[in-house]
Amino acid sequence: MTFASTAFRAGIVLTAFAASGCNMLTRLSEVGDAPKLTTIQNPTMAPNYQPVTMPMPAPVVAERQPSSLWRPGARDFLKDQRASNVGDIVTVVVDLNDQAKFDNETKRGRDVSEDAGLTNFMGFEQGLKKVLPEGLSNTSLVKGSSKSAVDGSGSVDRKEQITVRVAAVVTQVLPNGNLVLQGRQEMRVNFEVRDLQVAGIIRPQDISSTNTIKYDQIAEARIAYGGRGQISDVQQPRYGEQMFDIIFPF
Repeated sequence: MTFASTAFRAGIVLTAFAASGCNMLTRLSEVGDAPKLTTIQNPTMAPNYQPVTMPMPAPVVAERQPSSLWRPGARDFLKDQRASNVGDIVTVVVDLNDQAKFDNETKRGRDVSEDAGLTNFMGFEQGLKKVLPEGLSNTSLVKGSSKSAVDGSGSVDRKEQITVRVAAVVTQVLPNGNLVLQGRQEMRVNFEVRDLQVAGIIRPQDISSTNTIKYDQIAEARIAYGGRGQISDVQQPRYGEQMFDIIFPF
């Protein structure tokens, strides 16, 4: 083992311990207290935020109709209440009830037997007795058999159900009029914080008159639902076990 590889592995271990140590100190400072909620921040100011870039059609100049009382795309003579600009709020309805079940079974069997002999070959078969061991008949010189069997089965039974509504903020208006939205909701109950995050791209015409949109109408949808707190800590393996699972090759 070279010095470079040893230093590299030591660096990985020290980095993992440093990261876990920072998290450990934070958790130790919250012993006896409920986990703190994150502060409300501008999502476009996040360190890893990147504006969304999508293929855009050629721009079309809108025709102005000054004598018309009805605006294209409007659902109200006075004002369109649907989200359309950066900073507007739209409610995302997540009603996921997914269920899948698969059963597979495979069986295969094969039984092969082969016999070969030399009963008569212009008298030369008599000379085989001088070469072959005693008791061996030239009528059964070759005999082979094989047998194989395969029996495999598998099944998948999955059920997922999430019903929640979350308000998201329009963070970007794309050149073709589509809206980029991002929303986050946190709720703390009995020392446990439930965190729901929604992000994606929507069409303004898919927004209903009540300013809501369904999750299956979001393109490039990113929906995350999880939690942190005392219950989540118990359900997760410890740091040492996670590091062992990553490093141990067997």
